[in-house]
Amino acid sequence: MLWQFLSRNMAVLTLASAAAAYAYPAAFLIFKDYFLWFFAATMFALGVVLKPDEARTALSRPSQIGLGVLCQYSIMPLLGFAAASFAVWQGVAPELALGFVIVGCAPGAMASNVITYLAGGAVAFSIAMTMVATMLSPLLTPTMVQLLGSAYMDIPFWPMMQTIILTVVIPLLLGMLLRTKLGQRIAQAEQIAPGIAAIAIILICSYAVAANHDRIAETPIMVITLVILLNALGYVLGWAAAALFRFDYSHKITLAIEIGMQNAGLGVALALKHFQPETALPGALFAVWCIITAAAMTRYLHKNTTAIAAI
Repeated sequence: MLWQFLSRNMAVLTLASAAAAYAYPAAFLIFKDYFLWFFAATMFALGVVLKPDEARTALSRPSQIGLGVLCQYSIMPLLGFAAASFAVWQGVAPELALGFVIVGCAPGAMASNVITYLAGGAVAFSIAMTMVATMLSPLLTPTMVQLLGSAYMDIPFWPMMQTIILTVVIPLLLGMLLRTKLGQRIAQAEQIAPGIAAIAIILICSYAVAANHDRIAETPIMVITLVILLNALGYVLGWAAAALFRFDYSHKITLAIEIGMQNAGLGVALALKHFQPETALPGALFAVWCIITAAAMTRYLHKNTTAIAAI
């Protein structure tokens, strides 16, 4: 089915679309006025696939969810701040460096739920973390960005909160409401929704690439390196935190993915809406790279499940 093809091949499609956006930016700049709607579509799709039973199962272990969300709002924001600080120290423009902070402060993404499922992780735990992190994001994401990013630029706290409420919370709740009305069509909706989210994420990232066409060729190799390190350290520290908390194997996989895969789509949307286009560049690069690495990780985990489970 087309929708399953889109969700399962999001890494390749994101990379291909980003390359097309770089080669033919005009074809993607037409989405300038719609990228926030695309992101709202991903949250609406997430609301549709949230199963009440899975949510109740995960919520029956609030301590695990609390620890996971605490890691989401601490590990990556601090790593993003460290990356931004190093970049500025090396002479990178503050507008560009701020993008690392925004990426680090935007946890929770539907893509991580899909990757968790494909990797054999704890899907209910992943969805619960995404749900809780998403509901907290209107307050915590602008707060963290203001706290960590104000050293580089003035941060529009209230406009950012408004954007998150309109593009995250309301679409998520509408999706959950629609699910209750679907009846026997829920199974079909659950197949379609991830595909819709995949299309929206692909278009958001592609537009960010197109909007930064002239800057990408001049992007310092250090910025690309920092994107790679940010993603890798997120996976490693997520796994280490899960081991410290004595999580089982499937929950270790999940926390590593949830920490390493930020909601780069949200980060890009916020950067494009409230800052300069170059602020979205780290998020766009991170979105493409983390989807590629996550897809590769699922293959590796399937091949080495026994060995890794012992760690």
